[in-house]
Amino acid sequence: MKYRIIVRPEAEGDLSEAFLWYEDKRKGLGHDFLLHIDAGIRFIARNPNIYKSEYRDTRKHLVKRFPYKIIYLIHNESLIILAVLHMRRNPALLKKRLRKL
Repeated sequence: MKYRIIVRPEAEGDLSEAFLWYEDKRKGLGHDFLLHIDAGIRFIARNPNIYKSEYRDTRKHLVKRFPYKIIYLIHNESLIILAVLHMRRNPALLKKRLRKL
């Protein structure tokens, strides 16, 4: 089954913030980060059920090389990317985002 990928505005903000942080550390590192995120999203699209369902049916994919996780939901024929968060971010942030859905 081919899933439609929806990236929530909050997740886009996460990506933008992380991109700028990595680019500030080393030129080109932000682009490398985005490539790893893109690879993670493509993996999720091919294997959406590979990860177990957690809090309120969310699932997470751990990004290679960077300490980030992609948090998503499967809803009908869509994959909804809720967040792209650093591993040390407070999990309450995700709960807050889920209340807005």
